[in-house]
Amino acid sequence: MVTALGHIALRTKDIEETARFYREVMGFPEAFRMHDDNGNTTTIYMYVSRSQFLELFPGGNTPDVHTPETIGYCHVCFEVDSLEEAYRTLKERGAPIDREPKTGFSKCLQFWTHDPDGNSIEIMQLPPESLQAQANARLAK
Repeated sequence: MVTALGHIALRTKDIEETARFYREVMGFPEAFRMHDDNGNTTTIYMYVSRSQFLELFPGGNTPDVHTPETIGYCHVCFEVDSLEEAYRTLKERGAPIDREPKTGFSKCLQFWTHDPDGNSIEIMQLPPESLQAQANARLAK
């Protein structure tokens, strides 16, 4: 039935600034834009990987306040081949570093940043001993 996570949609305060962050800092190419009848940008799709996108919408003006107790969206996580390389690259590109690299409880490697709208972003590498890698080996079809 479900074959993949297709996209995550984010409402942005400044769609161009958020698209620039994901393009220039995170390294995601812009896949395409959609416009209304007046030519205004209504959506920008950023390409993450095969069939996986970030969908950016304009018009946000009320920040979402996330606390450890908030129900709902918490963060987005992007998997990388090398945490060390991703950390170095994102720092060089000016990404804010919210939490330094460490080994998580699941034995994954991770660090944290955020986009211009304050959305938390986890960067994660899955070494073979991580619970996620073990689940992938057991469950992937």
